[in-house]
Amino acid sequence: MALEDATPLAERLLRLLKGLGVERAHIAARIDADWQGFAAANSDLIASLTLLCPMGLDPRAVTPLAPRLLVITGDRGAAAERVQKACATIGGAVSAILPNYEGLMWSNLVAERGAEISAIMLDFLRQTDLRPVRPTEPDGEVAGISYRIHGSGPPLLLMPLFLAPSQWGPIVPTLAEHYCSIELGGAFLGTVGILEARGRSVYLGMIRMLLDAARIRSGETVLDIGCGSGVVIREVARQTAGHNPLIGVDFSPYLLGEAALLARRDGCDHMIEFREGRAEALPLADNSVDVALSCTVMEEGDAERMLAEMIRVTRPGGRIGVVVRAVDMHEWVNLPLSTKVKVEAPGLFGGGVISAGCADATLYDRFRSAGLTQLQLFPQLASVTADDPRFPMFEQQGLAALQGDEITEWQHAVAKGKSDGTFFIAMPHHCAVGTKI
Repeated sequence: MALEDATPLAERLLRLLKGLGVERAHIAARIDADWQGFAAANSDLIASLTLLCPMGLDPRAVTPLAPRLLVITGDRGAAAERVQKACATIGGAVSAILPNYEGLMWSNLVAERGAEISAIMLDFLRQTDLRPVRPTEPDGEVAGISYRIHGSGPPLLLMPLFLAPSQWGPIVPTLAEHYCSIELGGAFLGTVGILEARGRSVYLGMIRMLLDAARIRSGETVLDIGCGSGVVIREVARQTAGHNPLIGVDFSPYLLGEAALLARRDGCDHMIEFREGRAEALPLADNSVDVALSCTVMEEGDAERMLAEMIRVTRPGGRIGVVVRAVDMHEWVNLPLSTKVKVEAPGLFGGGVISAGCADATLYDRFRSAGLTQLQLFPQLASVTADDPRFPMFEQQGLAALQGDEITEWQHAVAKGKSDGTFFIAMPHHCAVGTKI
């Protein structure tokens, strides 16, 4: 029987293991939501857990796995600081530091530090004896989770690495010399799972407001820059019903592949052309699109070059629409906390922003300075609830701002808010739409 989207990820992973004939496996991951539920329900099935540059670390979740836990992180940035602080409280776990490195959400971790990472992992994994497996199919899908198998030996599940373009690819051959290395993907894991869940939330309402402001007309070519799993461009496909040429551009071959599969699932793949390319150097000719969109991408690159490229490829009279996270505005946490001033500090839950990126109200000045006209400028809120795959990461960011009794107060308030169904974090965004002269 087909599984519904609401089927817990832990159940999907359990069915995957059974389908592949795996009794017990090593797991390597980065995103909490990918492994936490499975570990809580099936810790005996996890031979070891390797976390590669996680954005946070919840001691409550990993302490039961401490003797089987390896945490690899950089030595720079807020996430590394949070993780190292948490590691110090977990007895029995192994930690390793990548010197002079900051693992941002979009960092190409394995491509940049693969030799060190593979050496650390192999040294750790060989300490645990595990029965080899011999799955018969080299690739496929079980319970909505896609898999691709490399090599033979004890099973090693490789979960997605956030926005890393290369994912595990650069070290898969090395790992596959010793382990049956099983790369996992699909609509319920990793960044794709996060983006798709976000697309099912009130975030999509904010995007629909952006599309309304962009006034897409029949026959116009629409470009989505940094399309990710294709949430926005599929929404455009639903709204335009095949009457518009649609293009999705992303720098990640991994995400483009997943986006194409999801478009095929939704029956709109014939409407969308996916292209690999960077937002700072779009693979399109001058004046070739009518509407150019960018949603939570300008934080991660050179915002000036991105906007210049959007203007370059847009025809005169065309519209440019951008959404960025707002690290200059307060989040709003629906919990009765005495420490609200700490957990609602601007940018606490906003994620990384590089120095050349844009995640504040300068977006509006950038549109004006670039000569765009008919400006529509509208900050918006989008909510994250406790059942959102992003929640564990946001919770770790919130907890990092607290100490002592404040942490206990947060945990009690979150538990009650979950039980009542009233808990959410409202995340601010800046939105702008302008017309090219």
